[in-house]
Order: sequence, then structure tokens, then C-alpha cells
Amino acid sequence: MNRSNAKHISELLQGFYDTNPQLKEKLMEARIVRAWSEVLGQAIMRATRNLYVKNGVLYVYVNSSVLRNELWLNRENLKKSLNAHAGMDVIRDLVIR
Repeated sequence: MNRSNAKHISELLQGFYDTNPQLKEKLMEARIVRAWSEVLGQAIMRATRNLYVKNGVLYVYVNSSVLRNELWLNRENLKKSLNAHAGMDVIRDLVIR
């Protein structure tokens, strides 16, 4: 049985996300939150209390003031790494508290 109109699932999903940009943005934000532990590791994830994205800003709450300072000094590299992990520019700014 040969199908002439068969499409790959990635093409279908890309078309769906193109017609629903808000859904794609929310999916990328969730991917950024999940990427935090993958990019920075489990030790930093354990020190992170709260992590969420709102309006293109990643909010991170950490327990350690030393870690907070290190993350703040490296925030540009963190934004680049997290956006690269998501595959698009999702994070415009990073707030560390």
C-alpha cells in the first residue's frame, strides 16, 4: 500500500505550531525550564527553589547568595545556552533572586 499524501510527523507538528504561535511559545518556555537542569546540572537545580518564564523573562529563585552572584555574572551566557537548547530565542532577560 503506497500513500501519496503521507507526511512526516515533524512536518505536521511544525504546521500546527505555525498556526498556533502562542502554543509554540508556551512549549518553548516549558522546554527552557526543563533545560535548566540539563544545562547547569543537578547541583544547581537542587539550590534552585522556583523557576518560571513570564513574558520572555526567566525568573530564578536560588537559596545561596554566592550562587546567585555567579549566575548573575554569567547571565548572558546562560541566556544564550538556554535559548540554543530551546532552538529559538525565548528568553530575553534573566532575573535571579
